[in-house]
Amino acid sequence: METSVLIGLLWTGLLETLYMTIVSTLVAYIIGLPIGVSLVLTDPNGIRPVSWYNKIVGFVVNVIRSVPFLILMIALMPYVRMVIGTGIGTQATVAVLIVAAAPFVARLVEQSLKEVDPGVIEAAQSMGASTLTIVTKVLLTEARPSLLNGAAVSTITILGYSAMAGVVGGGGLGDLAIKYGMYRYETTIMWITVVVLVILVQILQEIGIKVAHKLDNRI
Repeated sequence: METSVLIGLLWTGLLETLYMTIVSTLVAYIIGLPIGVSLVLTDPNGIRPVSWYNKIVGFVVNVIRSVPFLILMIALMPYVRMVIGTGIGTQATVAVLIVAAAPFVARLVEQSLKEVDPGVIEAAQSMGASTLTIVTKVLLTEARPSLLNGAAVSTITILGYSAMAGVVGGGGLGDLAIKYGMYRYETTIMWITVVVLVILVQILQEIGIKVAHKLDNRI
């Protein structure tokens, strides 16, 4: 394969991968963040215990998280096709990535918020702070470094999921590796995509660590 053609394929695959990863991560957090907060608030030891809600939502989150992404993508293909008109490609992959990632994000958010010192929450309650104030000014603020680290982990996980989607024509670098590396036996292309993915992971991880460190109000 000509170098110019290879560069074009890699560039397109990279852009598709970044698109799927960034959009899926943002939407997953829009959905998963409030779910994670609600699980903390409604926990038996939370400030607004609601046992039935916590158990039902927690169960649904655990069920979706337990399904391997590739199986989930195949299972959701008919429904995604009904909604957006296609079961393959970047748009279909983004839809499934959001479904797979939102519960993952919810659990990461829940774990981060539960790391906040209970004494700080009790102090806010004793001063008459509302639930919304406790969430925004105490929980989210105190857990900010952990939340940012979780965001980096989520982004890297979603990036990995997007690569898996290549098995079923999901687009991006994973699709490029499968199409040329496996089906056409052009292993050079496959290994180049692997290197690009590894570099992406390292960059995202470094960004996440530096941002979390910079915004850590405990330092």
